[in-house]
Amino acid sequence: MMIFVCLTSAITFFDFLIYLYMADYISSAFFPINVDPRVTRLQGLGLFAIGYLARPLGGVIFGRYGDIKGRKPLLLISILVTAACMMTMSVLPTYAQWGLMAPILFIVLRLIQGMAFGVYVPLSWIYIAEQVPRQYLSVGCSYVTASFFVGVLFSNAFFVWLTGSMTPVQLLDYGWRVPFISAAVLSFLPLFAWRLINESPFFIEMQAKKALDKTAITEPFTLLLKYCKHAVFLGLMLSLIIASITTVVALLLPSLIELRFVLDTDLFGFSHSLGIIFMVFGCIFYGILSNYENFGKILVIGSVLLIGQMFAFYYHLQAGGDYILIMYALLGFFAGIVGMVPAIFVQLFPTNVRLTGIAFSYNVMYAIVGGTLPFILGYATSYISFSPALYVAFIGAIGIMIGLYFYHLPESRKLDRII
Repeated sequence: MMIFVCLTSAITFFDFLIYLYMADYISSAFFPINVDPRVTRLQGLGLFAIGYLARPLGGVIFGRYGDIKGRKPLLLISILVTAACMMTMSVLPTYAQWGLMAPILFIVLRLIQGMAFGVYVPLSWIYIAEQVPRQYLSVGCSYVTASFFVGVLFSNAFFVWLTGSMTPVQLLDYGWRVPFISAAVLSFLPLFAWRLINESPFFIEMQAKKALDKTAITEPFTLLLKYCKHAVFLGLMLSLIIASITTVVALLLPSLIELRFVLDTDLFGFSHSLGIIFMVFGCIFYGILSNYENFGKILVIGSVLLIGQMFAFYYHLQAGGDYILIMYALLGFFAGIVGMVPAIFVQLFPTNVRLTGIAFSYNVMYAIVGGTLPFILGYATSYISFSPALYVAFIGAIGIMIGLYFYHLPESRKLDRII
């Protein structure tokens, strides 16, 4: 069960990141040819951002379905929708063949895939949290989070191989289809183990209680807005921490650094991959640590360490970057603080609104961060080289405040409560 979810999580993250790595080629295939490469790049990044903007809608619609019909069927739906979108995109005609109809179809498929991805991430945390024994909640969620970064690592390796084995002309002609075909095949593979997956015992118990109580309200979104406003606010803040650290450290940092610093390309690429590897280790480390220590205390300490390392990383870049491998590895490890956050996230909401609450707060914040941060930080970095460090320090300060709040709570809420 754990292997199934982690494998699917890594594949799903790879599916979503295709647009980031292939932005220029996808833009050239589905939009009119533009002589300005900056416009082409912005068109490609726009397609990537569209996926973020679709996530809140998918979170609300599919989240409600998962709280009413169950976690297992929604896992199947989200995987099948993602795989189907990938396969359809791989065979779409280009702008040169179908004109405006080609980008319209591509954008529609991108929106649908973004909706499915928007529910899969919180669903994977919830499914594991409701399956593993209570004492392994934090480490179980951290394994799922770490698997997302394994997907990032696989993406790096895959696109290094792809761009190294094909010429730019080949990539523009047909090579851009290869990642979509690969993603579709990989997405279908885990479904061979589908019969081994069981429904969440928490959901089964909740359904049994509802069967006894004929007056029970079954509309999760109504309950969420009525009883869980405080949990939604905390969920938004925790989502801001996860989304910001993931987006900056795992995805944007290489491009932002290249705007102001000149480093050896091969060494820097390897350093980024090494940072992702240590981010995987960091997720698991913080997940294990928060199993035995107060969540709030670990979040405070981890946020302080991340802020310090982020500034040390940029100071080292200013000094020449001779030890970039070590500095990137440390930065990735400390950024693994995101691995412990989902464990407290899933405890904010009762069982009957858990998926709706997490999917709503997580995807609304991720849409804001993912849809705006690449452009804002890119613009700010052109004026202030260490703008990413300042932003991470701001997020770290929020992490410290949230950590202090949870540190003074008498105990975590019970995972299996309902309203």
